[in-house]
Amino acid sequence: MKSTVSEMKEGILLCGHGSRKTAGVESFKKLVEILTTRYSGNYEVDYGFLEFNHPLFEASVERLYNKGIRIIYALPVILFAGAHAKNDMPYELNTIQSNYGDLTIKMGAPIGVNSFLLDLAKKRIEETEASLTQIERKQTCLVVVGRGTTDPDANSDVSKLTCMLWEGMGFGFATTAYSGTAYPSVLESLNLMHKLGFKRTIVIPFFFFTGVLLDRIYAQVSEMNINSDSEYVYTDSFGTDELILKAFDERLDQAINGTGNMNCQMCKYRKQIIGFEQEVGQEQVGHHLNVKGVLFEEDEKVGTNKNSLGNKIKRVLGI
Repeated sequence: MKSTVSEMKEGILLCGHGSRKTAGVESFKKLVEILTTRYSGNYEVDYGFLEFNHPLFEASVERLYNKGIRIIYALPVILFAGAHAKNDMPYELNTIQSNYGDLTIKMGAPIGVNSFLLDLAKKRIEETEASLTQIERKQTCLVVVGRGTTDPDANSDVSKLTCMLWEGMGFGFATTAYSGTAYPSVLESLNLMHKLGFKRTIVIPFFFFTGVLLDRIYAQVSEMNINSDSEYVYTDSFGTDELILKAFDERLDQAINGTGNMNCQMCKYRKQIIGFEQEVGQEQVGHHLNVKGVLFEEDEKVGTNKNSLGNKIKRVLGI
């Protein structure tokens, strides 16, 4: 027999980054809807954003708390453990928890290097290959695109998955590029690969959903394909595939059992990593305060009157 909401004392908070692109936000909400159905028998599920969008984490936690939830498992909807997962989200959630005397928030790890993610990447590559003229993989170059961070440990996770796909699928060559912050950029990587002379280059973005960055990657690949004698194609993003859902199952189980630890052996905040020595022991402080909820989805705010005059005016103006 299912527990009633009043009996359930545990909840799940899906922690998104936020996006300036409506399609990206809607895709995230679709994942929330799917995971809510997946976990509804045992957990109350809610979601929040780090920046740009509503609800903020504060509002989501308040909603869960008002439903009687006293233990929250916070799952980052982030692929790799860069600054967002190591600093921004823990800072926000620790601050929120300090406002409640009887609430415990346990943070899970990002998806990271994971067998489900590796299998899904293989699936996306094979889907793309199936729509193309068949050639040997040895004549194909693979470019894996990560978000890119200032944390070399997070960037190295992308490189590790690149190597596993390269060796496991038998590409002629494979390399890693980043959509921002880290080197090389997507365009720099494509220009380098062009010099190698492969017949085909497949670009797989390690992104959950569409968004500004993913659109930019696709545009760069398409332009390269138009201006080159070689073939340049890209795969779909990961979306809400069952393999991603299984990865979340694994991270939730780890959060519940206290085993969801991130890699500390090569973390620049704990060890003196070459080129980042000055960041050892750096204070954990979020840096998204200026853009929290700036896109004004008023109907997502706790206690907001959706039919108020102010909200009606904003809907008319498209803000």
